[in-house]
Amino acid sequence: MANTNNNKSLNVPILRFPGFTGEWKETTAAETCSEFKSGKGLKAENILSEGLYPVYGGNGLRGYTSTFNHDGFFVLIGRQGALCGNINIAEGKSYITEHAIAVQANTENVTGFFQYLLLNMNLGQYSDQSAQPGLAVNKLLKLRINLPSKEEQQKIATMLSLLDARIATQNKIIEDLKKLKSAISKKLFKSAIGEIVTLREICDIIKGKQINGEYLKDSGKYYVMNGGTEPSGYYENYNVEANTISISEGGNSCGYVQFNSSPFWSGGHCYTIQNIKDVVDKGYLYHYLKSNEGSIMKLRIGSGLPNIQKKDLGDYKVQIMTMDQQKSISACLSLLERKTEIEENLLFALQYEKQYLLRQMFI
Repeated sequence: MANTNNNKSLNVPILRFPGFTGEWKETTAAETCSEFKSGKGLKAENILSEGLYPVYGGNGLRGYTSTFNHDGFFVLIGRQGALCGNINIAEGKSYITEHAIAVQANTENVTGFFQYLLLNMNLGQYSDQSAQPGLAVNKLLKLRINLPSKEEQQKIATMLSLLDARIATQNKIIEDLKKLKSAISKKLFKSAIGEIVTLREICDIIKGKQINGEYLKDSGKYYVMNGGTEPSGYYENYNVEANTISISEGGNSCGYVQFNSSPFWSGGHCYTIQNIKDVVDKGYLYHYLKSNEGSIMKLRIGSGLPNIQKKDLGDYKVQIMTMDQQKSISACLSLLERKTEIEENLLFALQYEKQYLLRQMFI
C-alpha cells in the first residue's frame, strides 16, 4: 500500500495500491449505475422459511419464495426503518422487496466496489427525519461520489471481499467454540453426581449500589455492571473485588451470568456472588451457573422492567461434586472460554482493520 499524504491537493485517497496514480473522478450514482431502484412488494404469506429463491428486504435476508425478480450480483441499501442505509448483497437469482434499493454498476464500473463505497458513506444520515425514517432513491442518485479507474475499483473490492470472507470464517470459529463449550458443559453437569444445595447455602448474594447516571463516564478504570450484558459506563471507584461472579438483576438481560476478572462497580441492578464456602470451587460455580443461564433467566418476574428477586435466586438449586471433580470441570471449561476470548479478540482486530481501510482507501 502507498501513502498519498503528500498529495493533499489531489482528489485521491490517503491509502492506495502501488501502480495507481491518476486522480479519482467525481460523479454520481445516476451516471455510473445501470440499476439503482427499489425492489417490488411481496405478500408476507409468500415469504417462507425454505424455498427456491432468497428474499431480501431492508435488513437483509427475510426468507425464501418461489419466484425471483433479480439475477446477478447486487448491492442492497436498506430503504426504510431505523436501520435504513445499511448495506447487504444479493447474488444469483433472488427476490428484492420494496424495502431495499438494488444497486448494480454499469459496465465501466465494479458493483463490488460500490458495496464498500456505499458502506463508507453512512447513508443513514440522508434519511427523512420522521416516525418511519426512509431514504429517497432520487436523493441518493444525486449524491456526489468519487471513483477510480475500473481496474483500481476491482483491486479494492477484491481485497475487502477477501477480508469479509476472513471475518465470516472467524465468526464461524467463535460460533463453533461456543457450541462446543455448551455441549461439553451439558454433558459434564448432566453425567456428574453430587449433593444438591441452594445457592444461598454456599454463598452470599449481594445486590449492588446504584450510581446516578451523571457520574458515569464513557471510559475509565472501573466499569459499572447493571442489568445488561455490557458495562453501563465507568466510575472512579469500585465496590467489588476482581474474580467475582455477577448476575444481572433487572432488565431484558436479567439472569445474565458473568465472571469479572478485574475490580468493578456493581450497580443497583446487579447481584454479585461473594463469600463462597470452601467446599465450592469458584470457577466451577461460575461455569455451573453460566451453563444454566437460561433457567436462571426464567426466574424473572414482571413485564415492563423484569427482574429476579433475591429470594428466588437464593433458592436456585446447585449441584456440588467433589472438589477434584469441580476443579477438573472448571479447568476444562475455562480453557474453552479463554480460547473463545482469544478468537473474539482476533475478530475485533479484523473488524478494526476493515474500518481503517474503509476510512483510508475511499474519498
